[in-house]
Amino acid sequence: MDQKIAIDTEIITLGQFLKLADVIQTGGMAKWFLSEYEVYINDEQDQRRGRKLKIGDRVEIPGVGSFIISQS
Repeated sequence: MDQKIAIDTEIITLGQFLKLADVIQTGGMAKWFLSEYEVYINDEQDQRRGRKLKIGDRVEIPGVGSFIISQS
């Protein structure tokens, strides 16, 4: 089951998303996290912390969870 993560802007970066979804505690951990874990955005692997996510995008992190970006 996908967990919904609400944003109040049009886009959010992958690094910001990881913090908002409580996957990491600080924004500085994003680079390390992305080097250690596989992250799939809309079924496509991506490790760029600056990757822009928009409402409707699906983020899946094996062993952590799957998330859908929704509007707040």
